[in-house]
Amino acid sequence: MIVVTGATGNIGRPLTQALAEAGEQVTAVSRHAAAVPEGVPEGVRHVVADLADPASLAPAFTGAKALFLLLSGDLHAPGAGPGDLIGLAAAGGVRRVVLLSSQGVATRPLGATRVAMRALEDTLRGSGLDWAVLRPGGFASNALGWAESVRTQGMVAAPFGDVGVPVVDPADIAEVAAACLLEDRHTGGVYTLTGPQVITPRQQAQAIGAALGSPVGFRELTREEARATMTRFVPAELADDTLDIISAPNPAELRISPDVQRVLGRAPRSFDDWVERNIAAFR
Repeated sequence: MIVVTGATGNIGRPLTQALAEAGEQVTAVSRHAAAVPEGVPEGVRHVVADLADPASLAPAFTGAKALFLLLSGDLHAPGAGPGDLIGLAAAGGVRRVVLLSSQGVATRPLGATRVAMRALEDTLRGSGLDWAVLRPGGFASNALGWAESVRTQGMVAAPFGDVGVPVVDPADIAEVAAACLLEDRHTGGVYTLTGPQVITPRQQAQAIGAALGSPVGFRELTREEARATMTRFVPAELADDTLDIISAPNPAELRISPDVQRVLGRAPRSFDDWVERNIAAFR
């Protein structure tokens, strides 16, 4: 049995499907009583649990051999203490954990949320379990935050319109996670995951417009406007750390990582690939 947290999200959904299709028994964990993700074969068990309440996860861990650990936004805040989840998983019999961390742990180690994530990585390393750590950069799927304004106004509003980073497709993260959960050769691996090219928010808006067949405008937000929007969904510390990166990425954050190619044997998917698969959200 493999436990997937965040199973109804942009990474957990394709990961759950990939593991089930590989013949693995899967427990899909989400905070809300959502249906098992569409397209996942029958037999996937769905458990409602809140990572902020570790005891609620105990039923999911019973009989499990591996865990994909994706923290909810509130657990990225300093002082949240998600390390307890690793001890609870070990106590339930889990022997392998694949942790979704952040590229910023290496590139911005002094950011408040990065310090907390580094501490969680260190807890995992010292747990005695088999482990792998995934450190993605920005997600292509963050563009879904523009879907409503594209549908209703033909417009994308974002900060730092001409500053780019190599955003990664969540489907690539999911495939790398599946490999790390299933293959012993990835034990102890730390993988930085990016897309194949640097792309700016303005270029992303153009790509969406091209896929729609109609132009999509762009309005540049101030940092303050962007922060006000972000803090509706994530802790202020995480918003500030993210804005620091996307406003002025350093050379390490602009580097195209070879790790997707190393793990999967193919190049990472482009933003255009992601848009093509998700264009219905913008219509």
